[in-house]
Amino acid sequence: MVSGGARDWARFTEPHARPVYDTVHERLGIGMGTRLLDVGCGPGGSACLAAERGARVAGLDASPGSIEVSRERIPDGDYRVGDMESLPWPDGSFDAVTGFNSFQFAGNPTAALTEAHRVLAPGGKLGIVIWAPREESQQPRIMDAISTLSPPQPPDAPGPFSLSGPGVLERVLEAAGFRPVDRGEIPVVFHHPDAGAACRSLMSGGGSARAVRHSGEGRVRQAILEALEEFRVATGGYRIENRFRFVIAK
Repeated sequence: MVSGGARDWARFTEPHARPVYDTVHERLGIGMGTRLLDVGCGPGGSACLAAERGARVAGLDASPGSIEVSRERIPDGDYRVGDMESLPWPDGSFDAVTGFNSFQFAGNPTAALTEAHRVLAPGGKLGIVIWAPREESQQPRIMDAISTLSPPQPPDAPGPFSLSGPGVLERVLEAAGFRPVDRGEIPVVFHHPDAGAACRSLMSGGGSARAVRHSGEGRVRQAILEALEEFRVATGGYRIENRFRFVIAK
């Protein structure tokens, strides 16, 4: 994600996710002095909220643009570009690790979660969030429209719903050495006031970036606008209902 896309993600997408961030931070007990690592931190929205609670935050993302924005938002945070399957911190560095819609994109989610386990201090906890099964949300219909303009992906390629099947996440967590201690679902409504804001949000992610590189910005924007029509409300904006799962594990 280039910094322009990361800035749009921070402005137009992250605010919708605040109920998810707050729920996980509360369940993890994030507070003054908590050493927190956010894996797949993007432009740092969740880490900003954790810092407001008093946490000492670190973040990792594969996107230099996202890390650039994260460093601007929290200059004293420890933000690094890297691979979640090889975290650049010593064993036991953190009291909590979070992953908001990130671990399902690992080439090997078990390896990535094993790394998360390694950097947790004794008694530390993991908070992981994934999409609920795709039929429980509306945004996948728009994501599907975008993906038709992307290069074909291998059948086993990681993606947004890689861990969303029944029992899949729990099996991967167990293989990585974790034991779930809390779980739940969080409904999240994405409100976009107009087509411009909706497009900037939906075009700021990695999937849209791949589609733009393959098919051009104009075609991707048009596909998004057409897919958005069923979610238009009387005010002229858009309402998209989604559902996410969270698991807290030790």
